[in-house]
Amino acid sequence: MKRKFGDRANWRRITRRHFTSRYVECEQFTGYLTLYTIYGLKEPLWKTYGQHTYRIADRGYSWLQYYPKDSHFIVTAMFDDKRNIVQWYIDICKKQGVTDQGVPWFDDLYLDVVVVKNGEVFLLDEDELEDALRRNDITRDDYRLAKVTARGLLRAIDAHEFPYFMMSLKHRDQLFHNGEFRRNK
Repeated sequence: MKRKFGDRANWRRITRRHFTSRYVECEQFTGYLTLYTIYGLKEPLWKTYGQHTYRIADRGYSWLQYYPKDSHFIVTAMFDDKRNIVQWYIDICKKQGVTDQGVPWFDDLYLDVVVVKNGEVFLLDEDELEDALRRNDITRDDYRLAKVTARGLLRAIDAHEFPYFMMSLKHRDQLFHNGEFRRNK
């Protein structure tokens, strides 16, 4: 199981970035909210889902990430350089926390759900979850947690009850300015 950090400090593709993090408590969401803005990189990152290929990281792109308190998933809304949504990437995790420096992290449980801008939904990396269980990198309980969490997310998405899609579009415009959190007045 890998521990992943919100600031992606070891991501070598990115040469210049800005990372900001804030703890948020409001009616719709409680937890850490981060914004990762890309200013320079060696080469864009492309991903293919189904029949389409999407550019998910390039100069001017930003990733708005939600770490919902007491949840077993992390939501990343990926925006292009014109602030249009490219995709939502949902990592299933065992647990999450924050470093002494205020950087949120999570222990990845391999399974991921991707929702691309045209509404297609993909469950990814089931083979990686199976391999991790076979290698004893995760326990049977971790395996069940990942499967149950993924099923719940897919049901909520299918029922149009997953709040992070609309919330991320709203928050990208309301809370951020030029790659940073807006200053409180």
